[in-house]
Amino acid sequence: MVLQYLNKKENKEKNIALKQYKKILEDSIIFLNEYDLFKYKNYNSSFEIVSILLIIYFKINTFGKKLDYNKINDHLISLFINDLDESLRQKGIGDMSIGKYVKSYVKKFYFRLKKFPKNYDFKNIEDLNDYMNIVYSLKENKFIDFSIRINDKYNEIKKSYLM
Repeated sequence: MVLQYLNKKENKEKNIALKQYKKILEDSIIFLNEYDLFKYKNYNSSFEIVSILLIIYFKINTFGKKLDYNKINDHLISLFINDLDESLRQKGIGDMSIGKYVKSYVKKFYFRLKKFPKNYDFKNIEDLNDYMNIVYSLKENKFIDFSIRINDKYNEIKKSYLM
């Protein structure tokens, strides 16, 4: 009985989403700590990096279509929202106002997702740079550098996904 539960399709998709989300968090730590791109190294900077990486995985999951990518993306969003909730609680936000904070960050994420170029395939760094100018709090002279690094990360993720 237990093996049947572990082999269910929805568990495979949850496991894929969990693995992808862990990779997003690992990559966001690298972006925040190893590169001097953001004005401040704080929660909002971390949120910005996680948001763009999450959008990248959405695009790659949709592009790959190996499994039910809608379910994988749904699980990614669920993990993201749970992570927002937990991390805001660790910052000291109380139970009475946690929902308001989570809701505001989720709205920010969906705004970024909506503004992301629909047919963007990460080949034109200038288009990505224009997007970064709209929504990200980078240092003024670091937009192109960040766009190049994000483009490289996209290609790395896409290559590993297709293997």
